[in-house]
Amino acid sequence: MRKLLGTVLTSAAFALIGTAGSAETLRLLTWGGYAPESVITAFKAETGIDVEVTLSNNEDMISKLRATGGAGFDLAQPSQDRILGPQQEFGIYKPLDLSQIDKEQFIGDLYDASVAATTVDGAAYGVAHIWGVSGFAVDRSVAGDIKTYADLCSADYAGKISMRTKRIALLGFAFAAGEDPFAAYSDPAKYEEIITAAATAMGECKANVKAYWSGADDLLAMMRSGEVVAAEAWDATGFKLNAEDAKWNFVAPSTGALGWIDTFAIPAKGENDAAAYKWINFVMRPDVAAQIVNQAGSFSASKGSDDLVDPALRAAYQEAFPPEVISNIKWFPPIPAGLEDIEGRLLDQIAAQ
Repeated sequence: MRKLLGTVLTSAAFALIGTAGSAETLRLLTWGGYAPESVITAFKAETGIDVEVTLSNNEDMISKLRATGGAGFDLAQPSQDRILGPQQEFGIYKPLDLSQIDKEQFIGDLYDASVAATTVDGAAYGVAHIWGVSGFAVDRSVAGDIKTYADLCSADYAGKISMRTKRIALLGFAFAAGEDPFAAYSDPAKYEEIITAAATAMGECKANVKAYWSGADDLLAMMRSGEVVAAEAWDATGFKLNAEDAKWNFVAPSTGALGWIDTFAIPAKGENDAAAYKWINFVMRPDVAAQIVNQAGSFSASKGSDDLVDPALRAAYQEAFPPEVISNIKWFPPIPAGLEDIEGRLLDQIAAQ
């Protein structure tokens, strides 16, 4: 008995030693490019904290956190318009302690906009990280006149354009028709009317679509080959192509680019808030943020980081975003429950045509 007890105690002691010596871990649910290996390595060197990365997207983040009640991750990065609804419906995040975040490292307007958009019952649930817009990636040598979604449907570009069967294209067609779908968010009947008309226009444009893209690599391959001369795309896609050939770049729709902000949000049952706040403050340092911008292709809410990114990327950004384009960005507001069901039904119909 005494020998058995000694064995148990010895095993327990080794277990405690192993636990004490093991590295602390931050479990990060994020987008591709937002946690480069060089940044993870530097973070661990400074803090001793490992970073375990799970790549995801908005729909998958909601699904994963809803399934666990907000467990399994210590930090997530949903877009600002995907926090309010899921939080009200599922309670998958916990309020941010903004005193733990170094606000001075943020571009003030982006910080304030993200906090305002993610506030529920007086508590903020998200703060800005990476931002960007959706518009067009265009070969300007042959399709320089494309300025709206309606232009993608010109007979001049039959079989030469691409888009996704996603809500962003529906919204783009709505704005191109002179509507403001965001203003109709509070009126589901009006919103359905607007978005149904947009779906009709999108369906009628199908003859111009070489292929609907689902991944950036697919789209890039079609554009590099010349099969596609213009596409609904993220700004980062235009910047990436511009680095290869100056004839390409991102072009904002004249009706306004659709703007998004990916945030930092802490899941409701996250187990390492302290590491989450350390990561937020670390990656918002201008020099670190610039590394992430170079990897992701979209720009950071980190103040001063723009000056440190790759010069070619900065030049493409400055060309695509003069002040009048910036001032005309249509930022995604929080999505009320039920609207995506309407959109999904219409998009399914387009795909089936």
